[in-house]
Amino acid sequence: MPDTLRSRPLFVLGLKIAYDRIEDIGPIPAGLRKVFAVEGGTFEGDRLRGIALPGGADWVLWRSDGAMMIDVRVTLRTDDGALIGMHYTGIATAPPDVMERFNRRENVPFADYYARTIPRFETSAPKYAWLNSIVAVANGLRTPTGPIYHVFEIT
Repeated sequence: MPDTLRSRPLFVLGLKIAYDRIEDIGPIPAGLRKVFAVEGGTFEGDRLRGIALPGGADWVLWRSDGAMMIDVRVTLRTDDGALIGMHYTGIATAPPDVMERFNRRENVPFADYYARTIPRFETSAPKYAWLNSIVAVANGLRTPTGPIYHVFEIT
């Protein structure tokens, strides 16, 4: 019986977020909701690479315990023209002082917080149809212009 999960790198995704155009929905029963528009980005790996198209968004929810719930939908266009829908959910959490710095978009060392997501993919492109049936995980890093995710396929 296997006692570990195996993974292999799928790609690195860097997104540019329109921090100047935040849609502040405000307090809702589950926490504080804000929507962050994705202006674009890039992704690159051994099996696929391309750009993230403008028009996606991150529907962030800050829970009462300070954790940030991540809910992103973005469209990827590969360098050979295929379109891939990517939806990922996850969590970013850290001690309160670190989350305050994180939320101000300061450079916080990756080891000081926990940011993980679970991406899912949808495509009709035959070359990339295998993406429709994989499980992936990602760890995230926030930069002043947006997140960078290292996405791994669980094999």
